[in-house]
Amino acid sequence: MTIAVRADDLTVRRGDKLIFNGLSLSLEGGQALLLTGANGAGKSTAIRALLGLVGAAEGSALFFADAGGKGEPLAVAVHYLSHQNAMKTEMSARENLAFWKALMGDFAGGKGVAVEAAAEAVGLCDVLDLPFGYLSAGQKRRIAFARLLCSHRPVWLLDEPTAALDAAAKAVFTALMNAHLAAGGIVIAATHEPLDLTGFSEMRFSGPVRLDADPFLAEA
Repeated sequence: MTIAVRADDLTVRRGDKLIFNGLSLSLEGGQALLLTGANGAGKSTAIRALLGLVGAAEGSALFFADAGGKGEPLAVAVHYLSHQNAMKTEMSARENLAFWKALMGDFAGGKGVAVEAAAEAVGLCDVLDLPFGYLSAGQKRRIAFARLLCSHRPVWLLDEPTAALDAAAKAVFTALMNAHLAAGGIVIAATHEPLDLTGFSEMRFSGPVRLDADPFLAEA
């Protein structure tokens, strides 16, 4: 299956500020895009806009399962990893991963791995039965990343996936992202840190700008 992601003229405004406008992109299976720029430049907002999570955003973001097929909203084919880990602190790491695996299921064309295999891939089999809230910040992030492996999704949208991780954990995450690309997946990541991904392109955000005052408003 040859997959593709297309976004056309995404525009987001907040009050009197233009976060970005005319954001367009085109990616095929095996390709990665890094959204870069300073904190507050609009990278996270762009990820959320691609998912349809930003109110009043303009433009479109579509997923194509094949070159000649009809596009559908990108969100149906996506794993989204934000700053938040999206795990219940009182549940064990195993229970959290099992919940996400059952909830998400597998997108057509692929199959996720077992919970134990996902934990092994991030080097944390020994903490599976501990409450998630007991884990260190780095361990929590690694378990959160493991949920991407439990259910198959062709597109990964990642917001600062390696922030606050040590070098060893960053290397693990990078290897998993490259494996996803090698299998024909797509990665779009907002990051202020370099990511050693295979064949990536970069889109740099410069930050919000103030909109011009409406010339038809009466002066105070």
